[in-house]
Amino acid sequence: MAEEVIIEAGHAAKNYWRDLWKNRELLWILSRRDLLVRYKQTLIGASWAVIRPLATMTVMVFVFSKVAKFKGDEGVPYSLMVLAGITIWTLFSTTFTQISHSILLNSNLVTKTYFPRLIMPLSSVVVGFVDFLISIGLFLVMAVWQNHLPGWQIILLPFFLALTLMASLAFGLIFSVMNVRFRDIAQLIPFLVQIGFYACPIAYTSSLVEESQGAWWYNLYYLNPMVSIIDGFKWCLLGDGSFFKVSSLYPTIGLIVVALYFSIYYFRKEENSFVDYI
Repeated sequence: MAEEVIIEAGHAAKNYWRDLWKNRELLWILSRRDLLVRYKQTLIGASWAVIRPLATMTVMVFVFSKVAKFKGDEGVPYSLMVLAGITIWTLFSTTFTQISHSILLNSNLVTKTYFPRLIMPLSSVVVGFVDFLISIGLFLVMAVWQNHLPGWQIILLPFFLALTLMASLAFGLIFSVMNVRFRDIAQLIPFLVQIGFYACPIAYTSSLVEESQGAWWYNLYYLNPMVSIIDGFKWCLLGDGSFFKVSSLYPTIGLIVVALYFSIYYFRKEENSFVDYI
């Protein structure tokens, strides 16, 4: 029996979170569709989630370790350090990018029917998480091959995973709204992702930054919330040999919580105007 929905003034705002829960099936449908579209008519399908990080790791190990002579943390295989950084950064960048484009990609739904628009960005989180599960499987295979299995620290991995998803949602929601109103934002997003890749400790360890403590850019480095998340993620997978400054995590948590609260507020405030700009 179909549920009767009464449309009245203030109904959407008053029942927003209840409507979000009622439409959870739509969240699954959109997530499943995005996954199918992502790998539809591809030659090797989901294997791209393995090939991309593996190829990136190979190139970065050659360029930064063999050519530039970068060194990782003592006792930690450089290739594993790079692969761990790539794995968590790819989760953030993929999810952030998908969320930023989620409203425009679902513009046909926005203009036709009512449902909490937050469902669209949330469905993008699922796509990035599925790719992450495949990539973390690759890391574990490499860890076994190099005889460097994770220690007890791995139990804290879900915490850093949750922080990553919260960060991608917080910043992605803001860009998703801006992307609807200003289409040139779509050109800015890949540029920010590319810059962020080199601004984060992926091909290098933050212990090198500690050696430059007192430099003008030192505090700016730790203002990047992904720095402490990536360091913590690598610590979970690589053990105590991997550098992790615990104190850098506290401002990161505060920043992400505040940014997430603001982005949800901003998104909800603007979502009723999406149809005017699409």
